[in-house]
Amino acid sequence: VQLQASGGGLVQAGGSLRLSCAASGGTFSNHDMAWFRQAPGKEREFVAAIVWINGYTRYSESVKGRFTISRDNAKNTVYLQMNSLKSEDTAVYYCAATDWGIDVSARKYDYWGQGTLVTVSS
Repeated sequence: VQLQASGGGLVQAGGSLRLSCAASGGTFSNHDMAWFRQAPGKEREFVAAIVWINGYTRYSESVKGRFTISRDNAKNTVYLQMNSLKSEDTAVYYCAATDWGIDVSARKYDYWGQGTLVTVSS
């Protein structure tokens, strides 16, 4: 499975962005998907995940109520809608896929996109 993330950019605090992650090269319905992020000098952290077959979602406490993960089965694409952005959301955002069910640990994910940079100015 190959993952291609896009949609990052520079946005002011309080603004919105939508990230996309397009998947190819596999049976996508076999994989659950997630977004992680990594800020400079920090470890990669879980943001949100979605179960492909039924749409069940899970969020980190820091983004709950502001971010929404969704999927488009026909396009093999996962989205992360980010609203009310804060400076602390600045990071490189990665999409990831797993064969083992959604998890907050990055080690559970087998496939990773290249990352897209989100910069929130205050």
